[in-house]
Amino acid sequence: MARLFGTDGVRGVANEGLTAELALGLSVAAAHVLIEAQAAASAEAGRDGVRPVAVVGRDPRASGEFLEAAVVAGLASAGVDVLRVGVLPTPAVAYLTGSLGADLGVMLSASHNPMPDNGIKFFARGGHKLADELEDRIEALYREHAAGQPWDRPTGAGVGRVKDYDEGFDNYVAHLVGVLPNRLDGLKVVIDGAHGAAARVSPEAFARAGADVITIGTDPDGLNINDDCGSTHIDGLRDAVVRHGADFGVAHDGDADRCLAVDADGHEVDGDQILAVLALAMKEAGQLRQDTVVATVMSNLGFKLAMEREGIELVQTAVGDRYVLEEMKRGGFSLGGEQSGHVIVLDHATTGDGTLTGLMLAARVAATGKPLARLAGVMERLPQVLVNVPDVDKTRVHSASELVTAVTDAERELGETGRVLLRPSGTEPLVRVMVEAADIEHARTVAGRLADVVKSSLG
Repeated sequence: MARLFGTDGVRGVANEGLTAELALGLSVAAAHVLIEAQAAASAEAGRDGVRPVAVVGRDPRASGEFLEAAVVAGLASAGVDVLRVGVLPTPAVAYLTGSLGADLGVMLSASHNPMPDNGIKFFARGGHKLADELEDRIEALYREHAAGQPWDRPTGAGVGRVKDYDEGFDNYVAHLVGVLPNRLDGLKVVIDGAHGAAARVSPEAFARAGADVITIGTDPDGLNINDDCGSTHIDGLRDAVVRHGADFGVAHDGDADRCLAVDADGHEVDGDQILAVLALAMKEAGQLRQDTVVATVMSNLGFKLAMEREGIELVQTAVGDRYVLEEMKRGGFSLGGEQSGHVIVLDHATTGDGTLTGLMLAARVAATGKPLARLAGVMERLPQVLVNVPDVDKTRVHSASELVTAVTDAERELGETGRVLLRPSGTEPLVRVMVEAADIEHARTVAGRLADVVKSSLG
């Protein structure tokens, strides 16, 4: 039986794989598991006997309306009081879960996925993502009761109460602006909200911080989220930045936990470059703990070389912001992220926060007086080619002798200015072949050759 929880909560086509019944049942199970797991901590903090509280938010997808109703019903039926914060980014729900002292948080979003999809993500007390062990316990309890085991349900005054928490928007925006080291006066910034959860938050935060804001992708209607806009479709932002003569632009995804940027000339600034700019700023301010930044194995080799040159240690993890976050917590590091634009500043957020990332990038531009292109130039982005090889036995990617030999030969050929990475997909029967080299044609040649070996040896 396939695991319900993926790398970022439970996702599926809304009203098909992700139904109201599933949302309700998972919410009841999560309430039981998380409250039980936190009961001892509540007793120590003097909260024993206090009714548990949950923060529930969503992105603007039409399906979020009925899924939110199901989640709220499930939580309240389990005796949890619910603060419904409405349409807000995922990092806002995480922040409010922590700042309000809630026992759990729930975000309904499928991030950068197309509109028909949706998802459910749970946060534990403090606004932290759930460990695999907690997700497994929630799923096991859900399946047990879905098979017919009745729930222990409160009645009368024991049921949870539900109220809208409209202050969430202002509280979150105030938090974002409050952590900036300087104002953004004099900057003209274009914001692409992906018709998603950042459509109100990001423009408001930038404006309060002093920037002259131009917006695109900020008119969500429930159906247009991520539709030819946002961080997965950057061309609209490029055009707007150049057309308006802006200093730069930022693009979010549907739930605003990521941020990509575009400089004044319309050139994309990816997550690696943003991470490099912020790493140098934080090191200069004495805020980069242990002078270390955490990134994934997919980070561009140019990022690694730049960090070495600047005296910053790089710790690399498996692909996925959850693995970056786990390593940051384990090592006590303050900054980490992914090439895709998930950037985590652990002193101010418990998860990737696209609006915070954009604001901190803008603050660096304003403080230095340097254009974004010059700041991002701290690293040279080496050409990177990615080839997906489908319908192969991905379990043998690191053991097939012919393939191991081919990879060794390719690494020898590329030398210190290139890199090879073979990665089995976590969800599909395919292997991803990534090659970096100083020359794009060389990278393509090596990647194509390795893809052929993958197909012949694993097919």
